[in-house]
Amino acid sequence: MNLHARLAAAALILAPIAACSPEAEKAAAPAAPAAVQNPDIHAFRIGALEAVALRDGEIVLANKAGDSPWADTAGARAVLTAAGQAGDPITLSVQPLLVRDGDRVVLIDTGAGGRMGTQNKLVASLRAAGVDPAQVTDVLISHAHGDHVGGLVGADGSLTFPRAVVRISEPEWEYMKAGAARAGEAALLTAVTPRVQPFAPGAQVTPAIKAVALEGHTPGHTGYEIASGTDRLLYIGDALHSSVISVQRPDWINAWDTDSAAGVATRQSLLERGAAPGARIYGVHFPFPGVGRFQRRDDGFVWVPEG
Repeated sequence: MNLHARLAAAALILAPIAACSPEAEKAAAPAAPAAVQNPDIHAFRIGALEAVALRDGEIVLANKAGDSPWADTAGARAVLTAAGQAGDPITLSVQPLLVRDGDRVVLIDTGAGGRMGTQNKLVASLRAAGVDPAQVTDVLISHAHGDHVGGLVGADGSLTFPRAVVRISEPEWEYMKAGAARAGEAALLTAVTPRVQPFAPGAQVTPAIKAVALEGHTPGHTGYEIASGTDRLLYIGDALHSSVISVQRPDWINAWDTDSAAGVATRQSLLERGAAPGARIYGVHFPFPGVGRFQRRDDGFVWVPEG
């Protein structure tokens, strides 16, 4: 089974949780451990907000048909090697983002949970950042592929973030439910439904975080703009996968997109947006920690990481 098929098969990996009041949840949550120096976390600020990139692991793809989503494998190899990366295999990092938004502890995406050959580092990374999984109040999902929802549950099937509300766009929730039925996950879907709070595309999902529809990858694929004062950071989900191929060849078809034309248009729009003065981008699959901007170069763009 190729990676795209595994992504679709892993579209829903959730488990039930008993409802409890916010007051009881707050009282029951354990104290956060002290943050420590750790190469799997990267703390930074978005205005007055604290944010942390959390390493989950890596997805490693053979640069060949059926594994890579880019059909021009020779072209992909040439673009990657020109940028100083290996042309085969293709490595995509996986790093969910933690944001402290007032009294909310927000996690954007949950990694793969050790599936798809990844290292399942998210919980350890979260603890290194000083947060216990039970303290996460909101999990924001960009889309329903396995490397973004797989970390919602542990190996025993219990919720990794037992007190978190799971927020996902309405069209993506419908896509997720249909995918779960096809994958034989109807029981899990029934159990988790009371915990999911779908939102309309473009909704303000927390005081500082607004959903941004990024069409093409999946029917309800969503980015998140995090704002504090005049500072902004845009979490782009899977609108762009590779910091080299997706950025330098945005017109190439990505086989993982459900709408190829929309995917190309979204990539091109994001490159323009991310090259504007003061713009900051968070690429969940870009090299860790995934924070930076796009820069115009010759007749295209390149990725410029911060720091």
